[in-house]
Amino acid sequence: MDFRPYKPADEDAAIALWLRSWQAAYPQVDFVARLEWWRARWRNELVPTAAIMIAERHGAKAPIMMGFVTVDPRTRYLDQIVVAPESWGAGVAAALLDQAKRRSPAGLDLDVNTDNARAIRFYQKHGFSIVGAGANPISGKPVHRMSWRP
Repeated sequence: MDFRPYKPADEDAAIALWLRSWQAAYPQVDFVARLEWWRARWRNELVPTAAIMIAERHGAKAPIMMGFVTVDPRTRYLDQIVVAPESWGAGVAAALLDQAKRRSPAGLDLDVNTDNARAIRFYQKHGFSIVGAGANPISGKPVHRMSWRP
């Protein structure tokens, strides 16, 4: 697995990966209906401010995107770790989290849905603590605020 910074040419692959990953994690939610909202958010909010690292493996014809992480080093906010469902459990998320920690060495903060037990366990395993509560501004679902400090 290799890591590299995001390039504008990665947009379609990153958005398609986001869709596949979230559909697999929450099959009851219609993420296709949210796709244009996500594309606008990606272009207007994340790409301009976040450090985005891509994890990829070499395929027969071209590299294959396995995941990505977005972190704003100014605010220490980790907005997304997205991993291709076929790569879940293979260490990609942990490697992407290491990339985020390198880009924000003073610490990281994130919100995670309270019903996402797998993600909560993952973050706790990697040094995050639950430090607060809130609600997702889009879905209204309850979230934990989690933080990591070195």
